[in-house]
Amino acid sequence: MLKQSLQQKLLQKLSPQQIQFIKLLQVPTVSLDTRIKEELEENPALEDMSLANMNEPVEQYPDRDPDDDNYNADDQSSDTDEFNVDDYLQDDSVNDYDYGNSSNVNSDDDEDRKEIPIAVQSSFFESLQQQLDLLNLSEKDSLIGQQIIGSLDDDGYLRRPITSLIDDLAFSQNVMATEDEVENMLRVIQYFDPAGVGARDLQECLLIQLRKKDTDNIIIKKAMQVVENYLEEFTRKHYDKLERVLGIDSAELKGIINEILKLNPKPGDSGTVSGKQLHIIPDFHITNNDGILVLTLNSRNAPELRVSRSYQEMFDHYDKAAQKDRKMKEAVQFVKQKLDSAKWFIDAIKQRQQTLLKTMNAIMNYQYDYFLTGDERTLRPMILKDIADKIDMDISTVSRVANSKYVQTEFGTFLLKSFFSEAIQTDSGEEVSNKEVKKILEECISKEDKRRPLADEKLTEILKEKGYSIARRTVAKYREAMNIPVARLRKQL
Repeated sequence: MLKQSLQQKLLQKLSPQQIQFIKLLQVPTVSLDTRIKEELEENPALEDMSLANMNEPVEQYPDRDPDDDNYNADDQSSDTDEFNVDDYLQDDSVNDYDYGNSSNVNSDDDEDRKEIPIAVQSSFFESLQQQLDLLNLSEKDSLIGQQIIGSLDDDGYLRRPITSLIDDLAFSQNVMATEDEVENMLRVIQYFDPAGVGARDLQECLLIQLRKKDTDNIIIKKAMQVVENYLEEFTRKHYDKLERVLGIDSAELKGIINEILKLNPKPGDSGTVSGKQLHIIPDFHITNNDGILVLTLNSRNAPELRVSRSYQEMFDHYDKAAQKDRKMKEAVQFVKQKLDSAKWFIDAIKQRQQTLLKTMNAIMNYQYDYFLTGDERTLRPMILKDIADKIDMDISTVSRVANSKYVQTEFGTFLLKSFFSEAIQTDSGEEVSNKEVKKILEECISKEDKRRPLADEKLTEILKEKGYSIARRTVAKYREAMNIPVARLRKQL
């Protein structure tokens, strides 16, 4: 039998405005300009004041009588040019066309815009193609070579089997090639620059590079022998075994190791220059003014946005109209939606500025000694909850700010997340940041004898002598977090 019951639940749902604010909050400064441009393109009721001021005509006759007929006519024509409501009562196709031109900037101003020049350089694949074109090849070999080059990955390796290349040539180029023909062309490409390109694995990549060196040199010969027969022992740094099987002493082995370490394991990266290199734009600036820290927000976080006056005036005019047909009501509803969206976006931007400043100010005050000196040992243990309690906000809000924002100080530019750390209690009962322990570990490892590097057990003993009672597994966790390999892999001759 079907039973019906009545339940009452209290649910909390985010409004569209709150969702918009959350999304804007986690956007870093470097991406904020793009987000604002997208909103300006989508919403004609939103204006950038910097662009609007560039478009406003200069008043040539400030003393002219405003009652003059010509003066009024000019005003009316300018208003008409700024916005025409009939455009929004036509078909969608016309609306889209007018939309695209609603935020254009005068072409005269384009000449004043300065952009960072981008270096023009051949890409990795273009360089290989140019070397292939210089060879006197048959049409068939040329097509095979192009197929091989196109099959290389970004590191310069050929990961696909030869049989797959033969199938690709048959289906895409209508070329029937044998395995020997593809192998021969692969060997040709393996002599291209950069050295090591076209290899099928790391071992072959290193051997190709060594074969291009002086093979009469005894060190090069031994290096080729190590790579060809004892690569696993080399990567695991089993130096004693290498000295024994090769019949050499530690000085000769050191020369062989140095020669192998000069080789490039990723030849595809050697000649690649990215047009858009990573460039960190700080969201905050902290300066030391005679012992007083001053926090400022990057000006790019505070764009000059406003609601379009023409849209507001048009909405007021048609909203008060005595008679409204269906198209008029649709137009009024459309304009109201765009106006509301513009106001929400501006409010979200302002709320973003306030939240960023409030959060960063709390972090700065919490880590005041560090921002004064730059000494990592002065960093206090700090978790997200500490800052959330100070600014009376949710932990998730602090997390969104800390995960993607940077601060520029006199000691460098840092991700806010790097200032958060767990607390460790010393033998004296004092709580210190785990960054202090990591700093000690880093110093110990940098000063160790590379022929006998310190194992995790020894590092644990050193920390205990300094008053930090930490388990060996915790030391291993901190070492891995700093991308420091185990003692055996840090060993040098």
